[in-house]
Amino acid sequence: MTNAEWAIAGATLMGPVLAVQAQKWIERVRERQQRKTWVFNTLMATRAARLSNEHVRALNMIDLVFYGGKLFGRSLRTKKEQRVMDAWREYFDHLNTPLPEQAFEAVHIQMLTAREELFVNLLYAIATESSFEFDRVQLKKGMYSPIAHNTLELQHAEMRNRALDLLRGVSALRVETRDSADRGNR
Repeated sequence: MTNAEWAIAGATLMGPVLAVQAQKWIERVRERQQRKTWVFNTLMATRAARLSNEHVRALNMIDLVFYGGKLFGRSLRTKKEQRVMDAWREYFDHLNTPLPEQAFEAVHIQMLTAREELFVNLLYAIATESSFEFDRVQLKKGMYSPIAHNTLELQHAEMRNRALDLLRGVSALRVETRDSADRGNR
């Protein structure tokens, strides 16, 4: 066989193998992009409900989803992925910094304002990495959260706290007794 015939035979054998590998590579890239989009969509949808399980799950997926690729055992991360990881680390660090209990209200407001800014930085980094065009004001204020949701959340928290106080013995359950004559008049 001549060199040309060997080349044709090799191409005939390797063509389908290379096509399958190319398709697998395309699917991996598409899957990575879908996971990034899921994280962004979830954070955007739950930015007014940051205690929701979905929101927390999306935050916890950032390390995995924006980790980058691997080539010959080495981690490869794009500059945009690195910006996301940096913004996440800053926000994560701030989330794990407890609000001082005895601090003035101004300190609490300052910490919550910083936390909000770090969250917006994270959203902006993810939006940029995922090729979404949002400005920072849109990310910060472009959400709808009914007042009733906040009211319900506060009421649920108050009910849980009162139930815990009752179970811990910090407070007592008030019981009133009425005689049977009072019941008949009602």
